[in-house]
Order: sequence, then structure tokens, then C-alpha cells
Amino acid sequence: MGGKYTKLDPMQVEVPEIDALLNRDPYLKPYEKEIRRRYACFKDIEDSIEVNGGGLDNFTKAYKYYGINVQPDNTIICREWAPGAKQLFLAGEFNGWNRDSHPYNKLEFGKWELILPPNSDGSPVIKHLSELKVVVQNWEGHKEDRLSPYATYVVEPPKNEGTIYRHKFWNPPQTERYIFKNKKVHRHKSLRIYECHVGVATSELKVGSYDNFTDNILPRIVKQGYNCIQLMAIMEHAYYASFGYQVTSFYAASSRYGTPEQLKRLVDTAHEMGLMVLLDIVHSHASKNVMDGLNRFDGTDAGYFHAGSRGEHSLWDSRLFNYSEFEVLRFLLSNVRWYMEEYQFDGFRFDGVTSMLYHSRGIGQGFGGHYDDYFGLGVDTEGFVYLMMANHMIHMIHKDAVTIAEDVSGMPGTCRPVSEGCLGFDYRLAMAIPDKWIQLLKHSSDDSWNIGDIVHTLTNRRWMEGNVAYAESHDQALVGDKTIAFWLMDKEMYTHMSTMSDPSLIIDRGIALHKLIRFVTHGLGGEAYLNFMGNEFGHPEWLDFPREGNNSSYHYARRQWHLVDDDLLKYKFLNNWDAAMNHAENKYGWLAANPAYVSMKHEDDKVIAFERAGLVFIFNFHPTKSFADYRIGVEIEGNYKIVLSSDDKQFGGFDRIDKSVTFVTTPEGYSGRRNYIQVYIPSRTAILLAKV
Repeated sequence: MGGKYTKLDPMQVEVPEIDALLNRDPYLKPYEKEIRRRYACFKDIEDSIEVNGGGLDNFTKAYKYYGINVQPDNTIICREWAPGAKQLFLAGEFNGWNRDSHPYNKLEFGKWELILPPNSDGSPVIKHLSELKVVVQNWEGHKEDRLSPYATYVVEPPKNEGTIYRHKFWNPPQTERYIFKNKKVHRHKSLRIYECHVGVATSELKVGSYDNFTDNILPRIVKQGYNCIQLMAIMEHAYYASFGYQVTSFYAASSRYGTPEQLKRLVDTAHEMGLMVLLDIVHSHASKNVMDGLNRFDGTDAGYFHAGSRGEHSLWDSRLFNYSEFEVLRFLLSNVRWYMEEYQFDGFRFDGVTSMLYHSRGIGQGFGGHYDDYFGLGVDTEGFVYLMMANHMIHMIHKDAVTIAEDVSGMPGTCRPVSEGCLGFDYRLAMAIPDKWIQLLKHSSDDSWNIGDIVHTLTNRRWMEGNVAYAESHDQALVGDKTIAFWLMDKEMYTHMSTMSDPSLIIDRGIALHKLIRFVTHGLGGEAYLNFMGNEFGHPEWLDFPREGNNSSYHYARRQWHLVDDDLLKYKFLNNWDAAMNHAENKYGWLAANPAYVSMKHEDDKVIAFERAGLVFIFNFHPTKSFADYRIGVEIEGNYKIVLSSDDKQFGGFDRIDKSVTFVTTPEGYSGRRNYIQVYIPSRTAILLAKV
């Protein structure tokens, strides 16, 4: 990258805490040179930002320089970066859509500027909610209408006026601006994340609103024991069915749910309730849309993206950012900061990290775990270093911020600090876990499940790198796949989920396994836990957004909350269990504890037992066998009691367990532990024991 650090022999580059990394994992020692080289690239960018960008603090506030900004005297300054354009003009309702009357002045480095003095009465020339377009003239003389990349509010046009989104200037009077009342939430030791989509959160056949979510959904989330929400599909996306992953306007919070001020109220209310708020941020790619997206903004194939094939994602049919371009770094880093400052988000789930890390974009590339996969020429240094810089900035601005990587590759050091030469995330999504559950449910009956394989999947993670465990997320709920509840119970859910209906072995099995799958994932699978909205109570069917293929129906683009609210339906049992798991974790804190010690994974009995945070977790996955006086190894001697049992009536169980019993340890070694207890563990049941 051409700076003073990359000119050095990599082994001369000082990485502040690399020894901690190499001592923790000596197998990384052969790759030390590459780790130092990456850090040198990071330092060169940091230096360049300091020298050429006015320092990181200034550099990451591009939204105050670019776009359309009102000054204290109501002068409006408009600036854009369009290096490939011949000329820029501003047109809109303010000038009767005259595409020639307001040309920008060309500055150096591809920047353009237009200054609009206030009206004679002191008011701004462009009114609040006035429509605007940037007119870009290319070198062939053609003029094309574009939306400012820094537009903060864009709206869908009326149905009879096409589909191209429109930039509406957002500058409400002070009396209509939301004022935050609450500070950001201090970072929780344990994260219990509720992944959610504002538009889908309504039970009505329409797009849900920020206000509906704030008033009706946030209280549900808190009641369930979650302490963090992860908001999907907030960055504006013209195509609703993209689930928010084809972003068209990066600085605009989606208007289909309401206004920017209503989103601010949502975040502020969440903070008041003690919830952290994470944004699902998409910096891995951008929509190909031209007229209402970033694509070809300056009339060329490049600009914000790589030109040619390197700038296109063949599977996603989208554009790929050029992370080596100074103004692209400014745009993306400032975009992160925009959501932290303007909307007070507490952190981010970075989407598509695998695509950012590898030249293959993860397409057709298997990751077997050999370190050569992670430190060879296949790694995209530019994408890697951008993520280092983003994490460095986020944690510098807000020490309690949380960042999560959606990466399937298992890059070593993903969740270690930048000071160790690593990516700097706090957590990565444990994506192998939901894949394992779906694989088992698709292809095996539970009496043939390989218990050792399940335990391996749940425990196979890097030491001291936080993982977000989850049994299923929005991915499994999408049309074409099935949720765990639907894999387990399918059409029986339509006829036998009433407490008044005839008993059903399929429903009994489904409810029991749904609870066990989620609890063993919660207890064993990571350092944080995630659930997608509605799956906590076994929401039936799938997610499908209105589109041509389903006659623009909202039937599957909603959550049927009445199912869990109806006391005569069995969905309440799964909901009760979900809440009980979360409240138990809140009390005992196993997610914040060291990974579990697994003392039992018995194939024939289908029993798993492990200890974590001083608790004893016991699972019997056997479809028919219950075990009396079953011996379980325990390290710490003492008296134990059952504090959670999936067999309780309130969880749809059969009340076969007496929770008043005290279990006293016997001081004899068993299963590699110093003591043992003997318990009754019925079939398809999980119990949690705590020391009295």
C-alpha cells in the first residue's frame, strides 16, 4: 500500500500485542510475517488518514462535509465525490427541476461543491421534504439523474409513478426533531440477542413501522429476557424482498417503516429498557441500481467500486467496493460513525465478511481449517485491512461497542484485537451450528443422531474468541428452507397445536426437541446467544416478502403474534421455555463464563452432560428411554438442585421430575470429574442444576 510501514521488512513491523496472539496459538508462528505485513498495511492507512484526512476523528465525519448540509446561517453547502464526471448540477423542486441552473464547482481530487445562500428572509433555499437529484454529466455530454450517496432520507414513489426511489431533503424544524433522553447501554457481560426486522414485526398484512416496533415489540423482547436487539434491513434498500442486503442508500434509514426521528425514538426507548441496539450493516457489497443507488454514480464503472469483474459479485449480482480508494474508506467509515452518532447504535453485525476477506468472495471455496487458507494469496488484504480499521474506529469512539462478524471461513484472530494484528471483532457468528441442526433434521431421525458430532459442532471454536451461538436465524426462516419448528412438526402445526386437540406424538416430539436443541445451543455453543424474531415460540411456516412470484402478498412477511398470545395454543410453551432459558442465563451468567467442560456424550443413551459457570447441564435426547439414578460427573462437591426443567407443565412437558429433590455429590471420581451425582433424567428432557 506504499507507506513507510509496508516498505519495511514485515518482521521489523512492531505489532503491539502479537506475542499474546502467538503464545495463545503457537501454530500461528509460521504465519507471523504475514500477520505483521497486514498490520503494516493497517498502519499505513492510519498514517494516511492522519496526514491526508485530517485525522481519524475528522475523516470519519464525512457526512458533515459531503451530501447536502445546512449551515448555522441556513446557507446550504452541497458536495459530492464524482471523479469520473465532467460536470455536476443540482436539480429539484427548489429550482423548478432546472437541470442546468445550479452547477457544482470542481475541486481537487474528484470533489465537487455548490453553495446555496439562504433566501432573503433567512430561510434555507431547499425546504424540508423537498425532492432533489444530482445531475451527472459524463464526458460524452449525456446528463443522468442520480441520488446523492450521502442522502439521509429517500422514499418509494407512488405505485403509478415507477419504482425509482426519490431523495427528499430531511431538515425538519427543531420542534420536530427527536431528542435522545437516554445514554447508550453499558456493554452486557452476556449478550442475548434478538434478531429482528421492523417491517416483518407486525401481524397485519403490511409493512410494520418503527412506532409499532417501539410500542409493541420492544416490551415483548424485554419480557423474554433478551438484552440486545439486532436490527436488520435498516439501511435503505429499494427492493424489499432483498431482506435489506441490496443497499441502495447507505446513509438513509429505510423510509418504508417511518421517519429518521421515529427510528431514533425506537433506539432511545430500547436504551431506556436496558437493551443494546446493533445494526446489521452491509459494507460487503452494494446494489447494482444506478438511478437510485451508488452504481455508476459518476458515470463510470469505477468510482466507489472496482472496475470490471473484480467489482462484481457473481452470486449476489451486486457491486464490490474498492477498499483501497481513500474516498471509499471515508464513505464507509463515516457511514459506520453516522449510525453510531446520529442514531446512537451500540454496535454492528457486519454482513458478508467472508466475501470481504477473500478474492474468491467465498464462492466455491472450502475452508478445512488449515492455516494456509487464511494466510495465503487468496486473502484480500484491502478488505481485511478495512475491517481492521472499522473495528479500530468503532471501539475508539465507543469503548462498550459490540461488533459481530458474519464469517463462515473461521479466519484465526477474527475476534482478537487489532493490536494483536487481528480483525478486532468482539464475536463471530457460529454459522456451523444452525447448519448442523438443519442437516440432522433434514436427513436423520433423532434416534440416530450422533451425540459426539453434535457436541463437537457446539464446542469447535477458537479459544478466547467470542462466538454467537444460535440454532437458527433469519436464514433458516426464508422461503425455500424451514424453521426448526416446521422441520419438526410441519403440517401437524395446523391441526394439533391447540391444548384442546387430540394428543399428537409429532407435536410432543417437536416441542420437546425444539426446547433441547435451543438449550444445548444456548449453554454449550458460544459466548453469546441469538434468536430470530418469532422462532422463540416456534413460528410456523416461512418468511417470504411480497414479490411478483407470490402476487405481492404479505401473508408470509409478518409475525403472527396472536399464536403465542392465545392461551389455548401450545406456542406459549416454547415461548415460556425461551424466556426461562434467558432469565436463567441472566441469573447465572454462563455465556460470560469459560467454555463448558463436557463430561458425558453417550451415544447409546443419547445423553450429554457438561458443567459451565458452576452449573450442571444434563440432556437426554433419547426418544424412548428414561434413566433413573443416572450417574453424572461433577467437579465441585456440594448440594445441587434443579433450577430449570424442560419437562415442566408450563413448558409443555409431562411433570415427571420432582424439583424439590436435593442432589448430594459423592466424593468418587467419575467421567474425569472429582465427584458424581445421580439424577432421574426422562426421555427428551433437559435439566439445569445449580449448587445450593
